[in-house]
Amino acid sequence: MSTCTTLSREREEPLAGTAATARTWLLVEQPGPWGPKALTGSRLDPGVGAALEAAAVGTGVRVALIRRPGRQDSPAGHASSNGDAATPPTRRVLLAHTLPGRAWVRTLSVSDPRALLDLDLTALGAGRHDATGAAYDGAPLTLVCTNGRRDRCCALLGRPLAAELLSAGGSDVWEISHIGGHRFSPTLLVLPHGYAYGRMDAVAVKEVVTALHEGRVTTDRCRGRSAWDRPGQAAELAVRSLTGETHADALTVAPTADVPGTRHGRTVLVTHRDGRRWSVSLSDAPAGPPAPASCGAAPTPQPRPAVRRVTALPR
Repeated sequence: MSTCTTLSREREEPLAGTAATARTWLLVEQPGPWGPKALTGSRLDPGVGAALEAAAVGTGVRVALIRRPGRQDSPAGHASSNGDAATPPTRRVLLAHTLPGRAWVRTLSVSDPRALLDLDLTALGAGRHDATGAAYDGAPLTLVCTNGRRDRCCALLGRPLAAELLSAGGSDVWEISHIGGHRFSPTLLVLPHGYAYGRMDAVAVKEVVTALHEGRVTTDRCRGRSAWDRPGQAAELAVRSLTGETHADALTVAPTADVPGTRHGRTVLVTHRDGRRWSVSLSDAPAGPPAPASCGAAPTPQPRPAVRRVTALPR
């Protein structure tokens, strides 16, 4: 039986406009196995995971688990005879805001994940960290989805990619529980800018990491910037393709709800920091025949925002 990634490749399904949406990421270190719904199906207290997930609704924050590449039987080396954590480990927590010109990453450590319930997720989603944690000053962050319990392609394709990234150096590498788009595995999220990529390989990853160090974005296999909704992601990438713009923070996207729609779908306003503007018209029509969103799922329509027209506007 073909995997979801094989079917997606065979259909030549476009990647633009398929990234998860999040202005801010809350990433909690949790070594050990992850279930299909990692926040409530790992060695993290499921009550804490459920509470964090509920608290994030409507705030622009997306919560996920992270761990270092490689299999680990217990968090931070603390294990009992049955393989479970015997003592609460100190967990690394990453907070990352992804809006252009305002992107930041903060890091903190917690011995009890319940402390995360005190975070002001509304403020974090709006880009206000209020000096929570410390400024992250390490290498650019690359996070590879490896949750095989959610979709086998993420494990089969994601884990080798994470190991390769770790071996190559040049970035701070983590595995992440879910960033959407199993059928585009192996998938990658880069921070602080929040761009997601799909169908990655060694050559493509090297280009992405090199661009990260230079404050650029490479559009090859890019799914979009998580700060925008999916029409906004597709619109931004279309303007980058048209203009050749590579600076990560050069373009901003107006929320599609604030821009009048058309009978074809939506119109998105993309603005360059030098004052240039473009109107991007998109269609919401399904892309191709029904297909499975992940391995084992029934074929369903897989809609995506398709760019119809990019129009330069007067300054």
